[in-house]
Amino acid sequence: MTAEGQFLTVSAAAHPDLFWGLRGGSGNFGIVTAFEYRLHPVGALLGGMVLHPFAKAADVLRFYREYTSEAPDELTAAAGVLTAQDGHLMVGILASYCGSLAEGERVLKPLRGFGPPVHDDIRPMAYEEIQRLLYVFEAGVHSYLKAGFLQGLTEEAIATMVAHSATKSSPMSAVALLPINGAAARMGPTETAFVHRQHHYHLFIISQWREPAESDRHLHWTREFWAAMQPFAGRGVYVNELGYDEGEDRFRAAYGANYDRLVRLKNTYDPSNVFRLNPNIKPTAAPGESVHA
Repeated sequence: MTAEGQFLTVSAAAHPDLFWGLRGGSGNFGIVTAFEYRLHPVGALLGGMVLHPFAKAADVLRFYREYTSEAPDELTAAAGVLTAQDGHLMVGILASYCGSLAEGERVLKPLRGFGPPVHDDIRPMAYEEIQRLLYVFEAGVHSYLKAGFLQGLTEEAIATMVAHSATKSSPMSAVALLPINGAAARMGPTETAFVHRQHHYHLFIISQWREPAESDRHLHWTREFWAAMQPFAGRGVYVNELGYDEGEDRFRAAYGANYDRLVRLKNTYDPSNVFRLNPNIKPTAAPGESVHA
């Protein structure tokens, strides 16, 4: 639904400009009321997590860097630092293979053999089980997040991550690296409004805690960690991690080279900026100049 209350069906054939902008434009052009998906049948996946003592963190992250550099499309692997139930820091790799179980066993064999890990729960599981493993947030607690792209997983970046992860201020907090690879990395930066496809890793620093009196300590840890990682940061920012009050420069960084084209779309579909409580693309057209294709 557009700002004028008009319902449009949008696809690659109908309103293709708006279809392009909705895939990364952060709600700047209307309210999407329904989706049509192309589903793919997925049977049992081979997935789970391997854990290593934190003392091996640098070695594990080096292995992860090399392992994911040649990953097939069927493999997804995220690395991170978390606190185990016994209170000890651990470094882990969460993996899933979407293909035949036999081929998955072959692809995941180096992951399961490296170290070896002190914990390995990789097994056949359903797609929804994999999704639950990825969720690290706890309900009903305070949380604070910093996230961004990395230029690469260099030795200096690994050393900085390990040093700051060692001082993690809450057992509920976590550090995670997620890959941007496979089909997502092969698309051109202008094929959708989401432009940042050249980075291989996305860093998340996630703080969570229960006591309000501890907020300053946990915020300080997160911000100090984030600042230390800036020499290794990639250009741009993922739009879903922006607040609404971070300023136009940050919004432009989220949309990158696609920003001017998105402004033209905004001028067409929302020249009065009705949809503005978002990482906002400001229109330049005067009210009343909307022209729908």
